[in-house]
Amino acid sequence: MKRNIIETVIGALVLFVAAFFLIFSYKTAGVGSVSGYSITADFTGIGGLNVGDDVQISGVKIGSISGVDLDPQTYLAKVTMNIEPGIELPSDTAALISSESLLGGRYLALEPGADEEMISPNGRIQYTQAPQNLEQLLGQFIFSVANDKKDDEPADDSSVQ
Repeated sequence: MKRNIIETVIGALVLFVAAFFLIFSYKTAGVGSVSGYSITADFTGIGGLNVGDDVQISGVKIGSISGVDLDPQTYLAKVTMNIEPGIELPSDTAALISSESLLGGRYLALEPGADEEMISPNGRIQYTQAPQNLEQLLGQFIFSVANDKKDDEPADDSSVQ
């Protein structure tokens, strides 16, 4: 009987510690309600960009991705982002999807322009650039190297005796 009480107390302690870490990680991750204003951008491809990924200017997080949808008329990926209040973006701002590292992870990089007119809340970024597809670039490189080697090989003159 004494052993069951000890096991119960230890189990309760483990559950308490797990709940503490869950609450701590939720608060430090900033997953709560998002304030600010929403803007959209259309891309030909998003290459793994997901809801919750960062929106950055010069490496500084200024917002996050709040939605990714397909526009049924244009068949473009419509990315919705929440931008922190107080940060105004010129109307000629460009949006680029970039990689955090070679192992993956995407973020949306904004490059503000010089226009004096600002993007209004629920506005749209006109200038976008889809991410580079690393697998496609490597495939093209390997294919071009293989073709170069074929061109460099001497012709097979086995028919000449």
